[in-house]
Amino acid sequence: MASATSTTSESKSHYQHRTFIYFMSLRTGVEMISLSMLFNKVTGFFGLLAILTGFRLSPLQFSMYLYSVAALVVLAILTPHIRKQSPFQCLALAWLYIIDTVINTAYTTAFAITWTLAVSANKSGSGIPSSAPGSGTIDDTAGFTSPKYNVSSVEVVATPNGGAGQDAVAFAASGAAVTATQTSISHGVGVEETLPSLILVFVFSLIRIYFILVVMAYARQVLRQHAYSNSSSKLHINTDSSGEPTAENPFAVGSAQGEGWRGRLGRAMIYVGKSYWLGGPADDDSWVKGVDGRFKSAKTVSGPPGTIERERRARSGTGPPVPKNLNLKVQA
Repeated sequence: MASATSTTSESKSHYQHRTFIYFMSLRTGVEMISLSMLFNKVTGFFGLLAILTGFRLSPLQFSMYLYSVAALVVLAILTPHIRKQSPFQCLALAWLYIIDTVINTAYTTAFAITWTLAVSANKSGSGIPSSAPGSGTIDDTAGFTSPKYNVSSVEVVATPNGGAGQDAVAFAASGAAVTATQTSISHGVGVEETLPSLILVFVFSLIRIYFILVVMAYARQVLRQHAYSNSSSKLHINTDSSGEPTAENPFAVGSAQGEGWRGRLGRAMIYVGKSYWLGGPADDDSWVKGVDGRFKSAKTVSGPPGTIERERRARSGTGPPVPKNLNLKVQA
């Protein structure tokens, strides 16, 4: 049983991220991830500015740009609290990144399906189905869909025009018309450029999942460190009926962080995945140490040799016995 418990604790400790790519602190990693997300969301602001130039946006594009601007504002509010280690803001940042990943995946999937249909339409000589999301914008901007002349080659014949230059006349090659077929995703997948694109999307999705784990690990560190620092007795670990030790909820009713709408929102964010945010073995003290302790020495300050052992024995009562006949004489 003891070996099984130790194995479970080791597996949990290995699952919990303590560094970013093995040589940077979690705080530095979260700052870099937030900066990359900030640059990504700025594109939504410039996308909305395209409306002023008369560019027509599809409902899908407009909703994506509008969401990007809203996420940009929220991200600008939460990012300064990474260094401050504010529990509510760091937890909100973790949830923002999770929700942003889900929404971006949905938009990427919709765009990939429509783009595959556009490639298929180019091969078959037909148009993009109107039911595809954002099909109107891609049909207008792709440059190779719904061509005016469906030909496979063009012959240019130059004829003189009385010294005033030449007129270029285009003739379609005989038998060059492309036989139109039905547009489908299978036609687009067969294109040689599609497979590398799918591989890149898969790789970037894995990187995004790793970033989620890093942001969640930092938020967990901040929550547990806050619970430890605000506990007067430092006995912040409690055990519920399931036997799993958990930290005190910093957004509990009656606490400083649990008042108002922030407290209600904080309790809601903690409720989903509570075993991760507040759970963990009691001997996992990585969250107790400062998250910015990468530049501090790991050595502890100690007294002369044997000081700690003597103190331990004195506290436990196992030290050497006091001599019975001890006479102290004071000489003048």
